[in-house]
Amino acid sequence: MRFVGIDPATTTGFVALDEEGNVLVATDVKGVGKRVPGGISIGMLVSLENKLYNLLKPGDIVAIEESAKKTQRGVTTGMIHGGLRSMLYRKGLEFVDVNPQRTKGFVNRNQRVTSSEKKKHVAAGVLEHYGYEHSSDNVTDAYIIAKIAQALYTVKNGGGMELYTSYQQRIIKAIISPEAKAPVPYNEKSQTNKRPGKPAAAGSHTQNTEQTCLF
Repeated sequence: MRFVGIDPATTTGFVALDEEGNVLVATDVKGVGKRVPGGISIGMLVSLENKLYNLLKPGDIVAIEESAKKTQRGVTTGMIHGGLRSMLYRKGLEFVDVNPQRTKGFVNRNQRVTSSEKKKHVAAGVLEHYGYEHSSDNVTDAYIIAKIAQALYTVKNGGGMELYTSYQQRIIKAIISPEAKAPVPYNEKSQTNKRPGKPAAAGSHTQNTEQTCLF
């Protein structure tokens, strides 16, 4: 059994830990192929997926980081995150999504710092908590995500929460038992298609949302 952390990007961080938390694999993964300005080509994406596919093994316990909010390259990010999750599905592996804030929070590094210091700040947290460091920021993040995968598995299988700090416990609980969102109240008035003061035309109707639209 391995605990795998994946930090998706054009250069993706990949870390696999053994059952004792020792690092088995720690590497950057980048697809090869035709380059496109400011993004990733289909060829590079498929190459990236294939490389990760070959790094994964049956029975891996996988955690993968979600995309950050307000990312500047939305299309590229969507392609990579969607592609890697499809690849995990094809590999027959289940996975848990980890919010980027929870990645940083697991090593107590959610404090606000300047953009230029963010990566160093997180790397210092990893070194402090686990005595681990790597030259790649992607791998450093993937290491934290792998540790989260290990923690989730441990707790789900009877391991004590006392093994973790209070802030790590909050993150573990939030992932295992996410709070249910309150239902959105139905507002009948907001659903009408009539414009105030104008009667509906004879024979008019609203299209059934299940009908197929032809363009």
